[in-house]
Amino acid sequence: MKATILAIGKCKKNSPEAAIITEYAKRSGWQIIVKEQDNSNPTDEAAFLTAHIPHGAKVIVLDERGENLKSTELAAKIAGWQLNGTSEICFLIGGADGHLQSTRDRADLILAFGRLTLPHMLMRAVLAEQIYRIQTIIAGHPYHRE
Repeated sequence: MKATILAIGKCKKNSPEAAIITEYAKRSGWQIIVKEQDNSNPTDEAAFLTAHIPHGAKVIVLDERGENLKSTELAAKIAGWQLNGTSEICFLIGGADGHLQSTRDRADLILAFGRLTLPHMLMRAVLAEQIYRIQTIIAGHPYHRE
């Protein structure tokens, strides 16, 4: 499986968040790719995000209005997609003003990580860990505990 993270704003190369993302990407059995664009206006952000969605990928838009799933529930949904032939998922992280409706309309899943507002760079680190966690749940690895 390949996981692409498309995000607005650029993570500093030597930041603690970049180190966390790199660490979970190394641990993961999945290929994790991060593509970023500097903040601009919501229309340009939406254009960047939708233009870079890999062909055939299932799209997960991170949005506070989305479903608040447990890690095991998200893993089950992604495992189901895999069983139906999906080999790539794409996560979209919007800018400070969130996603346009047109971006949300493109989603196969709108996902909330709770109702908290997190800094964009920290959200990427949390997402990288969750991608790793999902991969271990699907593989039956004991990393995740309930």
